[in-house]
Amino acid sequence: MKFLAEINVMPLQALLDPQGKAVTGVIRNNGYTNMDNVRVGKHLTIEIEADTKEQAADRIDEVCRKILHNPIMEGYEFSVKRKA
Repeated sequence: MKFLAEINVMPLQALLDPQGKAVTGVIRNNGYTNMDNVRVGKHLTIEIEADTKEQAADRIDEVCRKILHNPIMEGYEFSVKRKA
Protein backbone atom coordinates (compact mmCIF):
# COMPACT_ATOMS: atom_id res chain seq x y z
CA MET A 1 0.00 0.00 0.00
CA LYS A 2 1.09 3.55 -0.59
CA PHE A 3 0.99 6.09 2.21
CA LEU A 4 1.66 9.80 2.35
CA ALA A 5 3.54 11.31 5.28
CA GLU A 6 3.28 15.00 6.15
CA ILE A 7 6.22 16.12 8.31
CA ASN A 8 6.84 19.41 10.12
CA VAL A 9 10.32 20.18 11.43
CA MET A 10 10.49 23.25 13.66
CA PRO A 11 13.12 24.99 15.77
CA LEU A 12 12.87 24.12 19.46
CA GLN A 13 10.85 26.70 21.42
CA ALA A 14 13.76 27.40 23.76
CA LEU A 15 16.01 28.50 20.88
CA LEU A 16 16.15 31.80 19.06
CA ASP A 17 14.67 31.62 15.55
CA PRO A 18 16.40 34.35 13.47
CA GLN A 19 14.26 33.67 10.39
CA GLY A 20 11.12 33.87 12.51
CA LYS A 21 12.27 37.17 14.03
CA ALA A 22 12.92 38.59 10.54
CA VAL A 23 9.48 37.53 9.30
CA THR A 24 7.87 38.92 12.46
CA GLY A 25 9.54 42.27 11.75
CA VAL A 26 8.30 42.36 8.15
CA ILE A 27 4.76 41.46 9.23
CA ARG A 28 4.71 44.18 11.90
CA ASN A 29 6.28 46.76 9.54
CA ASN A 30 3.42 46.11 7.13
CA GLY A 31 0.82 47.08 9.71
CA TYR A 32 -0.07 43.68 11.17
CA THR A 33 0.78 44.68 14.71
CA ASN A 34 -1.44 42.03 16.32
CA MET A 35 0.83 39.17 15.11
CA ASP A 36 3.95 38.05 16.96
CA ASN A 37 6.37 35.17 17.60
CA VAL A 38 6.63 33.75 14.08
CA ARG A 39 8.57 30.47 13.87
CA VAL A 40 9.98 29.28 10.54
CA GLY A 41 10.52 25.58 9.86
CA LYS A 42 10.31 22.97 7.14
CA HIS A 43 7.34 21.05 5.78
CA LEU A 44 8.05 17.81 3.93
CA THR A 45 5.87 15.22 2.21
CA ILE A 46 7.08 11.69 1.57
CA GLU A 47 5.34 8.87 -0.29
CA ILE A 48 6.12 5.50 1.27
CA GLU A 49 5.23 1.93 0.37
CA ALA A 50 4.42 -0.25 3.40
CA ASP A 51 2.20 -3.16 4.41
CA THR A 52 0.46 -1.21 7.19
CA LYS A 53 0.02 2.36 8.38
CA GLU A 54 1.93 1.50 11.56
CA GLN A 55 4.88 0.18 9.56
CA ALA A 56 4.89 3.34 7.44
CA ALA A 57 4.77 5.52 10.57
CA ASP A 58 7.67 3.60 12.13
CA ARG A 59 9.81 4.08 9.00
CA ILE A 60 8.95 7.79 8.77
CA ASP A 61 9.80 8.29 12.45
CA GLU A 62 13.16 6.58 11.87
CA VAL A 63 13.95 8.84 8.89
CA CYS A 64 12.97 11.92 10.90
CA ARG A 65 15.17 10.90 13.83
CA LYS A 66 18.19 9.91 11.72
CA ILE A 67 18.10 12.34 8.78
CA LEU A 68 15.48 15.08 8.67
CA HIS A 69 15.99 16.92 11.94
CA ASN A 70 18.79 18.03 14.20
CA PRO A 71 17.72 17.00 17.74
CA ILE A 72 19.88 19.72 19.30
CA MET A 73 17.99 22.49 17.49
CA GLU A 74 14.74 21.06 16.10
CA GLY A 75 11.70 19.00 16.92
CA TYR A 76 9.38 17.21 14.51
CA GLU A 77 5.87 15.87 14.19
CA PHE A 78 4.25 13.91 11.39
CA SER A 79 1.08 12.24 10.23
CA VAL A 80 0.66 9.31 7.88
CA LYS A 81 -2.40 8.56 5.79
CA ARG A 82 -3.22 6.08 3.07
CA LYS A 83 -2.72 7.59 -0.35
CA ALA A 84 -5.87 7.71 -2.43
